[in-house]
Amino acid sequence: MPGSPSEQLAATPPAATARRARISRSRDFDAVYRRGRSAAGRHLVVYAFRPDDADPGEPARLGLSVSRKVGGAVERNRLKRVLRELFVSLDPPAPPETDIVVIARAGSAEYLAERGSAALGARLGELVAKATGSTA
Repeated sequence: MPGSPSEQLAATPPAATARRARISRSRDFDAVYRRGRSAAGRHLVVYAFRPDDADPGEPARLGLSVSRKVGGAVERNRLKRVLRELFVSLDPPAPPETDIVVIARAGSAEYLAERGSAALGARLGELVAKATGSTA
């Protein structure tokens, strides 16, 4: 039967797997804010924390905080989508077993519209490297 649950699980798209690499619980955000290191720029703030209970080899997890000060729902959702794509394509990538929270400040949607995702990705890469203590 092609629609059986076991076949649906076997054909899970990669996007569903990527969802696991997200921070979604409030206590995880709180831990990163309280115990993590931060780096800030004009449009983004990045917090990074390596939890003690992380599984070895687990990819870095991303949490996003985009308030209504950034813009309406369409702008916020577009910015979150772009930030997720940029995070996955970071070069060098974020260190494994690290929780990273990105806070978008007011004006970041306009920055994205004016300068494009490449410029925002460069800022994101710099801030992630600074917050994690790695060299970029």
